[in-house]
Amino acid sequence: MSMKKIAFYINSLDKGGAQRVIVNLSESLYQSGVEVVLVTTKKAEEEYAVSEGIRRVYSEITGKEVTNNRIRNFCHRFHKLRTIWKQEKPDVIVSFIGKNNFMAIATAAMLPISVAVSVRGEPTEEYYTNAMRMIARHLFRFADGVIFQTEDAKAFFPENVQKKSKILPNPLDTACMRPVFTGKRENTIVSVGRIDENKNQKMIIDAFISNHEKHPEMKLIIYGNGEKRESLLQYIKEKQMQEFIEMPGNVSHVPDYIEKARIFILASDTEGMPNALLEAMALGLAVISTDCPCGGPRTIIQSGENGILVPVRDTKALARALEQILENPVLEQKLGANARQVQKKFAPDTVNEQWKNYLEMMR
Repeated sequence: MSMKKIAFYINSLDKGGAQRVIVNLSESLYQSGVEVVLVTTKKAEEEYAVSEGIRRVYSEITGKEVTNNRIRNFCHRFHKLRTIWKQEKPDVIVSFIGKNNFMAIATAAMLPISVAVSVRGEPTEEYYTNAMRMIARHLFRFADGVIFQTEDAKAFFPENVQKKSKILPNPLDTACMRPVFTGKRENTIVSVGRIDENKNQKMIIDAFISNHEKHPEMKLIIYGNGEKRESLLQYIKEKQMQEFIEMPGNVSHVPDYIEKARIFILASDTEGMPNALLEAMALGLAVISTDCPCGGPRTIIQSGENGILVPVRDTKALARALEQILENPVLEQKLGANARQVQKKFAPDTVNEQWKNYLEMMR
């Protein structure tokens, strides 16, 4: 039976990697004739745009639904979400991230709707308490499908969950499926992502500063917003590096901003399958990434061939890798040329079809 209607469930469509995957999948499915509804808890200040034909439904409780009693509020949230499923009647619900997966399974119980839950990062981080890990391992048995990004993430769960699971990659943004930039690359090093402790942009800044004296021509640009942005701007000021390090915040159409750069750096402590890294590789940049759990970067980077992997939280190793590329133009060119091969494996049409086929199998 073909899938006629799908509902994606996530907190919001703010500018994160999981949200971008949902938007890309939604657009692809919508264009193929599937009715798509995006169920989000709230609307964020800065969000990805979607086509007018893709509807939004909000599940957050409001007005008189909100009380001073946490248990009562939870019951109201539960009832509201279950009511949404009853009214919308999707063939499949696909939930993303953490507690959303719990709510999707529980609120759709006994309804004629298939539920697929998606773990987007390192399971021990996404389910950060022992109680949450126990619930995830138990509750996921009742999902119709479980989607992972890496084998390492899948291995965290018991066999009865793994049997119904599928490893599905992220589709590349169509904006990255462009011819390689052939002009003279700018002397810029770039990074893209939420500015927070996990992304560890301070490690990038320190590695850049350690190479600054030998390479004063280089500039570092870190795109994104987050709770660490102001403190990092202050840190850059203290180091008197404002002329060489910029943090412009979020930008639309990221590929237009980074495609002429020479090097992309990801310094995260944990990641699933990092979209920003994939996109930089697709654009032909030489990339450096931490070899972080749950193993996403190491599944796409063969160190020394299409990028360089460094240990998590190892600033000196990152500085050495950066120096290695800056002082070896042949290596830089090789890494960038080989990195572009991800365009084949993660092409939007190919990956979107994999997702659609898996979701239809649950019907």
